[in-house]
Amino acid sequence: MEAAWISIAILSAAGIGLVNIFDSHLISKRMPSTRAYLLVVSPIVLLSALLIAFIVPLPAGLSFWQLMVVVASGLLRAISVIILLYSLRREEVSRVVPVVSIYPVFVAIMAVPILGETLNYLQGLAIAIVVAGVIIISAKKRMGSSKNRLGATFFLLLGSSLLLAMADIASKYALDYISFWHMYWVSILTLSVILLLVSLRYSVIKELAHIVNPRTALALVVFNETLVIASAIMLFWAMERGPVSLVSTLTSTRPVFVLIYALILSRFLPGVLLEGDLSRRVLAVRIIATAMIAGGIAIIYLV
Repeated sequence: MEAAWISIAILSAAGIGLVNIFDSHLISKRMPSTRAYLLVVSPIVLLSALLIAFIVPLPAGLSFWQLMVVVASGLLRAISVIILLYSLRREEVSRVVPVVSIYPVFVAIMAVPILGETLNYLQGLAIAIVVAGVIIISAKKRMGSSKNRLGATFFLLLGSSLLLAMADIASKYALDYISFWHMYWVSILTLSVILLLVSLRYSVIKELAHIVNPRTALALVVFNETLVIASAIMLFWAMERGPVSLVSTLTSTRPVFVLIYALILSRFLPGVLLEGDLSRRVLAVRIIATAMIAGGIAIIYLV
């Protein structure tokens, strides 16, 4: 059973990494704006949530506090996703995803006051390694300068990472009295409502008329959201059966998958993603930084 949830968590990471690739392509290349993309996505995820809610309703006797924790988890995850999607229109996917994926570090830090846990010196060192890796992979050169700087969205993405960590902690708490199916549809329902509130504007509806090759774009969106559904269900399934810290660690390996996907696409389908300099030196730096992130996170929970 242990091997099962570990494998499912890794598959979820691989799926979410592919979702990030599709998100980046659709937002930067296919859609007239991020809000237009959200408006296309929201009805699809809403229908999937309502269908599963009809099949698997919430259990009777659920207290108001327990329901609020479930909703709060979905709300935190929704805001985190929106920040991520907006960032993908401005930044390269291989820079954005690693920053968000350090959320297990925040889980470890929050576990100290919330759960009474302590961090040993190796875990403290691991946090420093992860932060250093994130800074390296997120830094970019100024125009006409040899110095590096952090992108304007860096701190927003840190906020997205923190919200995701809080969502995972709330989800794990909620999974003590509801199933992963309940957790999925409440989270996705909350996400779809937030997406509609953000994107449902007359001006955004008018933008949809300017989509190039709308059938292809819609097919890609439907396929991508199918991946979202499958990856989210696998995430909550693994979280229900395994420790949230370890599940978060395994799913945070998605930068590795994103880097692999981006390298393959840049080789065989150049121009599909919003990618900048992909010289050997830049790739070597990103690979090293990604390895630092993955290694630091593994130390936190495996030492």
